[in-house]
Amino acid sequence: MYVLIALLIIIVIIAVKSIKVVRQSEVYIIERLGKFHKVADAGLTIIIPFFDHVRSVVSLKQQTMDVPPQGVITKDNVTITIDTVVFYQITDPAKAVYEIQSLKKGIEYLAITTIRDIVGKMDLDATFSSRDGINAELRTILDEATDRWGCKIDRVEIKDITPPADIRDAMEKQMNAERNKRALILEAEAQKQSAVTIAEGKKAAAILEAEADREARIRRAAGEAQAIKAVAEAKSKEIAMVYEAIKNADPDEKLVQIKSLEALEEIAKGDANKVFIPFEATGALSGLGAAKEIFTDKK
Repeated sequence: MYVLIALLIIIVIIAVKSIKVVRQSEVYIIERLGKFHKVADAGLTIIIPFFDHVRSVVSLKQQTMDVPPQGVITKDNVTITIDTVVFYQITDPAKAVYEIQSLKKGIEYLAITTIRDIVGKMDLDATFSSRDGINAELRTILDEATDRWGCKIDRVEIKDITPPADIRDAMEKQMNAERNKRALILEAEAQKQSAVTIAEGKKAAAILEAEADREARIRRAAGEAQAIKAVAEAKSKEIAMVYEAIKNADPDEKLVQIKSLEALEEIAKGDANKVFIPFEATGALSGLGAAKEIFTDKK
């Protein structure tokens, strides 16, 4: 009876030792008699008790590792503190276990030395403005170095860059000075633009005013010329009509002389008019005088 119970206990122990359940996103590194045997994937795995041994449980999920803040000296001899985080994933569990004693320590030390090498070639200002470039270079170097460890570096991010207190004060003063400088430059540019705009407006207004005055004078002169032309045409027509009427009436010399005298009388009515009678007209006047005396005697 006791033998059966002992045998049953041994069978249970062997069964427990033989059956392994591997969870999702994990693998087991199985060794047989101290030597690598296989990689057990997720699911049920049977091993031989006392011969097989689970060396390590490896996670296949993407993992993060905070690299402790490190003091780094830049090219211009300024000591800054850089805080970095690394995102990595194990692609070959066997290499991750057997190729390096501690994968995390290896990644950490490699990241620290690489950061110091990269930042040591840069000035302080370039360090602040080149985070993306530093991240990309770090990821490339770490990925190449950890490939033989069965690890892939997905991303490297610099969380913070902290300069010394005196450098921070100097940078703040510099930034304030730059802001004030930009504000003054913008204000000067605005005043300059305003002055230019006002000057251009005055210039445009003066040009428009001059063009309007010139157009008005041209139109006024054109109107006066048109009026003079119309008057001249009217006078010309009137003279032509008078001439035609006189021509049709077939006047004698006496009538022409009388009409000439009537025209002279109309001209002489003006206060500022001076009438010069030609010599030929005096003959007509004497003739008229003689005719008047004859008519008077007859009466």
